[in-house]
Formats: sequence, C-alpha cells, structure tokens
Amino acid sequence: MELSYWEKTSWLTNIDITIVGSGIVGLNCAIQLSRKYPNAKILVLEKGILPQGASTKNAGFSCFGSISEIKSDLKSHTEEEVFDLVRSRWEGIELLRALVGDKEMDYRQYGGHELFTKEKLELFEECSDSIESINRLLKPIYKGNPYTKNPNNFCFRGIQEEYITNTFEGQINTGKMMLALLHQARKAGIEILNSIEVLSFEETSEGIKISTSSFDYFTAKLIIATNGFAKKLLEIDVKPARAQVLITKPIKGLPIKGTFHLEEGYYYFRNIDNRVLFGGGRNLDFFGEETTEFGNTLLIQNTLETMLKEIILPNTLFEIDQRWSGIMGVGTKKKPIIKRISENVVCGVRLGGMGIAIGSLVGKQLSDMS
Repeated sequence: MELSYWEKTSWLTNIDITIVGSGIVGLNCAIQLSRKYPNAKILVLEKGILPQGASTKNAGFSCFGSISEIKSDLKSHTEEEVFDLVRSRWEGIELLRALVGDKEMDYRQYGGHELFTKEKLELFEECSDSIESINRLLKPIYKGNPYTKNPNNFCFRGIQEEYITNTFEGQINTGKMMLALLHQARKAGIEILNSIEVLSFEETSEGIKISTSSFDYFTAKLIIATNGFAKKLLEIDVKPARAQVLITKPIKGLPIKGTFHLEEGYYYFRNIDNRVLFGGGRNLDFFGEETTEFGNTLLIQNTLETMLKEIILPNTLFEIDQRWSGIMGVGTKKKPIIKRISENVVCGVRLGGMGIAIGSLVGKQLSDMS
C-alpha cells in the first residue's frame, strides 16, 4: 500500500506500543496500558475485518473446568498447580466482569453442567466420588463448594440420570462483550486497524520494524496476542486448534438453560436467544483440526447434528441456522505462555480454550510487563 504523508504521520509515526491481535487479550492489554500510560500512542493491529481467531467465535462460556477435567488435571499436575489454574480462571472472569459489566455482556450465572453418557458410568462414578475432595481443594477460591449433583431436569437422552454441576459457572454474549471492549479501547484513544496482517518483526537501532501485509513502520514496544496464530511470528509451543460450532433457529418454549459439557469437554452446548448453540468434536480428527484455516467438515458437523437430535433435543424439531469455526491456541501444557521475548517484545498466547476465563488476566499481566 502506498501511504500518503498524512496517513504515515498520523497513524504510523511515533508509535509507543503495538499490540498484534484485537481479541480478548489484546484489547484488555491495550485498555490497561492506556490507563497506565495515558499519553502513550497505542496501536492495535488485527488481521481480520472483525476480531478474528476465537474471541468472536467462541461459545460464550464463563467456565472454570468441569469436574472430569479437574480430575484429569490432578493426574498430571500437583494440587497446587491445579488450584492455581482454577484461581487464574476465577480471577480472570472477575476482572472481565469488573471491566465490561454484567449487563453489558448479558452475564448469566445459570451454572455449568457436565453430562455423562450411559457408556461412561465408570467415569461418572469416579467423578462423583471425587466431588468432596475436589470441593475441599477449590473451596478457598469460590468461598463455597463448587460441585454438586443435579437431576436430568432437561430430559436429555442417553445420559446418566444426574449431572455434576459447577454452580458458579455462567454464560455471556460474546458479541456484546467484544463490542464493549472495542468501545472502551476507542474511547481511550487507542487506534485499531483491521485487515492488517503482521508478517514479521525485526529489532533495529531505530526501534522494532513491523512488516505487515500493507505497510512497514517502527514501534518502540511490541506485544503479541495472537493465541493460536502465534507460531507465524514466534518459535513457541503453541498449536492451532480449530473448534467447529453450529446454532439452531429459535425454538419455541426451549427449556434448556445453562452451559453444558459432554464427553469430557470435547462437546459443549448452551442456550442463547431461544436457540441451542452446540460445538466441539475436535477429538474426532485432532490432526485435521490442527489448522489455522477457518471452515467446517462433514465428519464433525454431521456428528454435532446427530448428537443434537439424539441426545440434546430428542423430542424437538429444529433447524440449523448457522455454522462457523474458531481457532484456539493449545500446547503441551495448560498454563498460558506469558513471556518476555526481548527487552521490548512480550507475548501472551496459548489460552487453551479458556480465553473468556483468563483473557482479561493475561492482558493485564502483559500490560504489567510493558
């Protein structure tokens, strides 16, 4: 792109801080930095027309971990590590709620329920037996016992007669949350440029040279918040993980209320605007879903529709309204990577599908490092 003098001097000169990625992490970081350095010139670059990746594509779960996930984590992590993981999710949600406001993002604490199929009786019993000990471990975070059993009041088919519920979990309207964050960022004077992909960066005597799909420029500091796309810029332990989603047309009298986890969290669904939003199935093709390309596959979409018909809405006629996908960032460990690459470059990536829960906290931690 050939830039005019006005464009170059107004938008791309004397940049104090550049943030790559306008998702939950990037926007939270930008807002925190604007408060910390009110006179700084902060520029956010986003490769999508809208915030792209997972921040505007997710299911809107305000979750901390289903009981089977916590139980699994305790096999590969110490109790202290699991405690810290859950605490960071709790603190992240509280930070997001304080920044955006419950009303602005339609936050509803309906509880998060884990369902177990009839074939998973042994896992259900193991998790049931673990409720007391896991509650005891996590009670200091919640100031109460998070996990309890509830009957199958929504009449899902082919599952155990009880759910294991985390009463503190909730749901949000993802679109409203992101709009609120964008509004706050712009109100703070933060410049956000969309449809600009960062291709590389180089530290020079003049500053950090940013090469994008449209222009080059210099910045004093650089923060990378691209999560599942991080490997395009950094040599780092992050793999992309695509998550496919569908949503029904409105269903009259839909009784379902809450967020639900199925098959150890590989499937998840919720109510929204009298619709059912249903996603997951990455476990059907881990290798194929390890991609930065958006899109849907017949294998996963057909499985989602079958499960929707046979388990979630067995006695209800429904039509699919939309399908989409998002790109998460995962790795060998669940803990996010919040790392200083050099004196003037830091990154906050690998949120492991917990962007809503920890994105605000990661963004704040990045601002504290800058």
